[in-house]
Formats: sequence, structure tokens, C-alpha cells
Amino acid sequence: MDIEVHAATHDRFDDLALMLGPKKNADASVCWCLSHRIPAKLNHELRGSERGDFVRQLTRQPVAPGVLAYVDGEVAGWAAVAPRADLPFARSTKIPRIDDLPVWSVWCIRVRPGFRGRDVSHAALAGAVEYARSNAAPAVEGYPVDNRGERVDLTMAFVGTRATFERAGFVEAAKTDAVAGGFPRVLMRRAFS
Repeated sequence: MDIEVHAATHDRFDDLALMLGPKKNADASVCWCLSHRIPAKLNHELRGSERGDFVRQLTRQPVAPGVLAYVDGEVAGWAAVAPRADLPFARSTKIPRIDDLPVWSVWCIRVRPGFRGRDVSHAALAGAVEYARSNAAPAVEGYPVDNRGERVDLTMAFVGTRATFERAGFVEAAKTDAVAGGFPRVLMRRAFS
């Protein structure tokens, strides 16, 4: 199995829509991976197809909104990554800012059904790390659940698990006051030398 990871640029928008957009009703107000990317007020104002249009515009920016993982040429995974300063995490009261380093954040990892259990999430996370590094990030943070090996509800699994981040070279940098799916979230960081 061959897994390749590419920035989610405008020419890959259809693949991004397959990963993040509504599956049945094109006008449904699904997340589109915006709930942790934009301020809450704007997130609630964007409805239906406006959400996809907003993401389409993000793909036209100099920094892509994340990366897409492909298995044998078919889109299979996604990881959102961006400078923390550009995200609501910069003002979070639950996930601490531990220093003044201009870190990037990875906050959403998704794998399409049919591709789960095939290391796609690991490849997407590795691709997000490399994308941040290639854009001069000094470090990357993630805020996964510390589920101690217990099963995480799929609706909350997008934040990732501590083990997934550890496998990618991240180390715990701080505890948080955040919880997802009943599990505490930890701040994990991978610094670049």
C-alpha cells in the first residue's frame, strides 16, 4: 500500500470536500473542519454551502488549510494544520499557551471509512508535521485525548490520541483543562531543531 500526503491546495478541493463535506445533503451545515479554525461567531453564521465556499477560499491562500493523505491515489485521510496564532486556540482558556514560540497546531485528523486501520492517520499526521516544518514552523502542537488505550467514540476521535502523537515524535508539554469524548486532552509538542 502506497500512502502519499499533499497540501490541500485549490486543485485538490474536490478531494477535500470528499473528506470534510456533507455526504448526503450538499447544503447540510457540517463542520468542514471549521469549528476550531475560525471564531465561534463566524462558525455559527456560516450555513450550508457557505461553509464549503469558505474552505474553498482557504485552499487559495498561500498556506493550505491542511494536508490530504492518498492511498494508491485515492483520497483517504486529512489533517488540519495551521499557525496557532491564526486559530481560536490562541485565545483558549482550556488549552494553555506554554511559551511565545510561534507554533503550529494540528487539531483534526480524519480517515475515510474503508481506509481505517491502515496507518492513514499516522501518515496524515506526519504529513502535517512536514508541511508545518516546510513553512518554517519552529514546532507543532496537538491536543489529543489521553485515552490510556481505551476506545474513543468515533465522533470525538478527530482530535487524535496521545499514542498517535507519541508515535509521530510528539511529547507531552502540558496538561489541559479540555476534555473530548470523556477523556482528558493533553498538549503534545514536537519541536524542530
